[in-house]
Amino acid sequence: MNSGYCMVITTAPDREVAEKLAESILNNKLAACIQMADIRSFFLWEGSLLKEDEVALYIKTTEASYSDLEGYIEKNHPYDVPEIIKLPITDGLPGYLDWLDHAHGL
Repeated sequence: MNSGYCMVITTAPDREVAEKLAESILNNKLAACIQMADIRSFFLWEGSLLKEDEVALYIKTTEASYSDLEGYIEKNHPYDVPEIIKLPITDGLPGYLDWLDHAHGL
């Protein structure tokens, strides 16, 4: 079942970049809520194993806003290939889902 909502995950190299990106996403009404967490990422890049401290952003938005959000992150992100993963929200508290709609002006 598709509820019309999704969570988008991206990462940033540090808290300053993450906060700037989060604020600009919210100010552009592309999402209703963004949570952040400090993480340690292990990944393969250009044939090497890298280990980096990053900040994960968990962005709650609507399916209708996803493509604009994806484009915005891609354009405004410092990484050459930013992580942008969309996870469907299959269900949730109706009041919270209603808030997602209204918080960013839908």
